[in-house]
Amino acid sequence: MSDLSPATRTDGPLSALSVVTGTKPRPAPLDPPMVPFALAGVAAFAIALLGTWLAGAPAHVVQVCLAGLLWGIPGTLTMVVHDRGRKRRRALTHPEVRVVEEQRTA
Repeated sequence: MSDLSPATRTDGPLSALSVVTGTKPRPAPLDPPMVPFALAGVAAFAIALLGTWLAGAPAHVVQVCLAGLLWGIPGTLTMVVHDRGRKRRRALTHPEVRVVEEQRTA
């Protein structure tokens, strides 16, 4: 193995996975807020539904847009519930990160 290899084992043949992963740190998985993405999808289907309906598109095209809009509602609610658990998941995976909520006094 060359000096540039991330693998630190030199006592025997390396498997392909060891050569690829070696000792490189794994990046933390992304956990962005999902509600904006869900709302954007619902809004896109709502605009598409309105546009296809006003343009007099075939009924099956309007029905696809309507189905996307209707399926987007429970999907958005699911993402709301998912996003509620972000703080808990973040505390489990990154215990060094502290989330301090501001206390507002009126």
